[in-house]
Amino acid sequence: MSTIREQLPLPEDLRVFLTVLRKGGFAAAAQELGFSPAYVSKRISILETTLGARLLHRSTRRIALTDDGERVRVWAARLLGDIDDFLGEMSEARQAPRGALHICSSFGFGRNHVAPAVCALSRAYPRLDIRLDVFDRVVDVVNEGFDLEIRVGDDLAGQHLGKQLVRNLRVLCATPEYLAARGTPQTLADLAEHDCLVIKERNNAFGVWSLSREGQAESVKVSGPLSSNNGEIVLQWALDGAGIILRSLWDVKPMLDQGRLVQV
Repeated sequence: MSTIREQLPLPEDLRVFLTVLRKGGFAAAAQELGFSPAYVSKRISILETTLGARLLHRSTRRIALTDDGERVRVWAARLLGDIDDFLGEMSEARQAPRGALHICSSFGFGRNHVAPAVCALSRAYPRLDIRLDVFDRVVDVVNEGFDLEIRVGDDLAGQHLGKQLVRNLRVLCATPEYLAARGTPQTLADLAEHDCLVIKERNNAFGVWSLSREGQAESVKVSGPLSSNNGEIVLQWALDGAGIILRSLWDVKPMLDQGRLVQV
């Protein structure tokens, strides 16, 4: 066979070639493909030029394969079959995801909200192999090998792509018993007279609460006798009446609905 040029044959030209062989002629192939016989003839000529070989013996009554044409027939069927399998697999993967998915999230949110969602995802797409890791620290998503981080907050690194899943609100709250004994703060300055339960979360400043009043961001320095780097511990202290806590609604809404906590 002649040396193949650097230009590769187009899959569509190979498909036209096989159709001509299967239908036994250019006109019948053109009818099946929805093209004109002239177009089919042109594609076969381009294929022969690309491969540098004559593929067909043409006559007014029939066509016949050359030796090179027989080789191309075998390889074309194999290549197009592989392409069809590849496209089918990609289409299946889009409709039914599979493979490894490594997710990370913060400890409390990951356990209480991400974990149930991951379990539901696994049921919906059983061909996924999902791993969920939870941390109470800043995670380097790329260098630590994670595919996805589900985080609370808006401190997204500039090089990362992010999508807001739901709006997160944080509220000040305490038990009715604590507020009855110590009074309900009316201003940010009043927090200085209260036991504020402080959480050291990831890279947030320790003992500084970032709040919003009438659309304006404000920060206030708070302190108290108890602090921790674990939100669930501090939440339990608040439920025990030890002070005021700043927590996300996803964490404290059930307690607010039950009256165990009151929003300040």
